[in-house]
Amino acid sequence: MNLVRAADLLSVYRVVFLDSYGVIKNHQGLIPGIQGTIDFLNGNGIPFRILTNDASRSQIAQVEKFDEMGLKGIEPYHVVTSGMMARLYLKFKIHAGIIAYIGTEQAAEIILQDHGRAVPVHQIDLEMSGEISAIVFLDDEGYDWRSTINHCLNILRRVNIPVIIANTDQIYPVTKNDVSLATGGIAQLIENVIRRNFIKFGKPDSQMFSYAFDELLKVGHQIERSDVLMVGDTLHTDILGGNRFGTRTALVLSGNTTKANAQLLIDSTGVRPDYILENIIL
Repeated sequence: MNLVRAADLLSVYRVVFLDSYGVIKNHQGLIPGIQGTIDFLNGNGIPFRILTNDASRSQIAQVEKFDEMGLKGIEPYHVVTSGMMARLYLKFKIHAGIIAYIGTEQAAEIILQDHGRAVPVHQIDLEMSGEISAIVFLDDEGYDWRSTINHCLNILRRVNIPVIIANTDQIYPVTKNDVSLATGGIAQLIENVIRRNFIKFGKPDSQMFSYAFDELLKVGHQIERSDVLMVGDTLHTDILGGNRFGTRTALVLSGNTTKANAQLLIDSTGVRPDYILENIIL
């Protein structure tokens, strides 16, 4: 496994897509030195976008959180979230009825703000199932897991409605060695049980990549997909998504994938990054 340096890559590509967790920050806070990377990109006029599967915060809230952590130089337009993609889908596709959601009220306010009737799943009476136009998985907090998941399961046994997953991450790290079940993992459990296909937003699916790329074209950047470097810490989301979209991909070992398991994971999954780096620090 040959490691390359971030300094040898960042000036080669005309656009850089960055994952958030594991690239910019981890369970301890900001990755030490990440400010220098953001300053380099801004100072050299290299457009960048942060593609995150975090559906619990708006673009503005994401930037405020980075600022609170001490990271400067990031604007709301730099951030593309899976929640944004889910919100656009719901805005243009779901026009009536109740949207039932699983997650926090904060996440619901961000993603379901265009809909007047958004109700937590656990507040839905099973006799009201026919009034529901969609169910949305938003977050892994804000509800009792067992009762809410069982209630959702029984609703979906009664009605055939779209189910949207606003964050496809199956796990997320809580310490250096431990993880917790994330929204995508909870949704997949129900998806497998009822044997239906849910509508997914978030890496590795292409919506965020397409959105970020198209927005850059709209503001005048003459680029091809091969001009873009996607930097992430997870093979089955960041790297697979970038590979599918046609960008170059760089796996960093500062998050979910470690130096000890990187080659084993690459060989076992068949998901191969173009580059492997310790981190994205210059």
